[in-house]
Amino acid sequence: MAKKINILGATGSIGRSALDVVSRHPGEWQVGVLAAGSRAEELAAACEACGAEAAVLADESKLPELQAALKARGLSTRAAAGEAACCEAASDPEADAVLLAASGAAGLPQAFAAAKAGKRMLLANKESVVCGGALLQQAIREGGAELLPVDSEHSAIFQSLAAATPAQREKAVIWLTCSGGPFLRRMDLTGVTVEEASTHPRWKMGRKITVDSATLMNKALEVIEARWLFDIPPERIRVVIHPQSILHSGVAFEDGAVMAELGVPDMRTPIAVAMAWPERTESGAAALDFTKLKEPLTFEAPDLERFPQLKLAWEALEAGGSATIVLNAANEAAVAAFLDRKISFLGIGRACREALSGLVLPAPKSLSDIYAADREARSFVDSLICSGRIS
Repeated sequence: MAKKINILGATGSIGRSALDVVSRHPGEWQVGVLAAGSRAEELAAACEACGAEAAVLADESKLPELQAALKARGLSTRAAAGEAACCEAASDPEADAVLLAASGAAGLPQAFAAAKAGKRMLLANKESVVCGGALLQQAIREGGAELLPVDSEHSAIFQSLAAATPAQREKAVIWLTCSGGPFLRRMDLTGVTVEEASTHPRWKMGRKITVDSATLMNKALEVIEARWLFDIPPERIRVVIHPQSILHSGVAFEDGAVMAELGVPDMRTPIAVAMAWPERTESGAAALDFTKLKEPLTFEAPDLERFPQLKLAWEALEAGGSATIVLNAANEAAVAAFLDRKISFLGIGRACREALSGLVLPAPKSLSDIYAADREARSFVDSLICSGRIS
């Protein structure tokens, strides 16, 4: 019998890649529920293509549009909307696996729902780990869930650590690779436009995550994510710039050996790894041919003067409390303001630093505490922008 997978974030780049992988294994996998934010037409089209049993939108106001789009295609697919419906899709007892690829902190309740339900969680929503931290790990343990990372970097680390003993992991050093984003060689970032920051040289992603890549905040969040995913102290997590995006990350061991995962830049590979683990399955990605690489593989240290957001990861982890929640929320609010042309590109980093230093909140004890810290950080950034302190 085919295994059932629910895909949350189905209309994004990760969701579309996952649907492509699923389509290559019709006898092994079938789609149960597809969920998205607000793109009713795209979600209905995806349901038609994969034969999903149900469609869910986070935006409740779009439910009539979704129902009409499904009806126009002659589909009997069930339709629902709202956060509760998304959480039901994440905790669906009939699902063998749940891909969590919703954008931003909006994916947090879905991750907790899947954890508490004991699901196999294919996690592509880094904000869930950044904000959930120890609470999410506790929910995973208590629910008997299994978390498999889908980010290419964390998938590479996961695979590299697979053969290590607990004792070997205790002395391991993680190397997170980073493409460097669109401004790796640009010295002056004062005049960066929304259009420039929304274009990545290697990956086709949503605007928010592309801007995060341009500021290196995406990598800062991945540092925090790695700390919780692999229970590695922050001081043993390093970042290296690797513009070719062929080596996806690695782990250095006590004996000097470095285990790393290499492959062409294609998100279908880590998705297939998470779906099939501990087995391997065809993903649709091309195999890496070392003899046909068009440029040498290069590595360099990140420039923390031009990209100060990266440093905030270690600062937030050292600060403890709700600092990582504050950092994530401040960044989301600041990036939204930048995309709305309310602040400059460099204003994003200034807003994040102001929030991190200006808000000292206790460690969350519940999901509602996480939401409260998130709201306070967003409000703090909004006040900075409205007062003209950040521009």
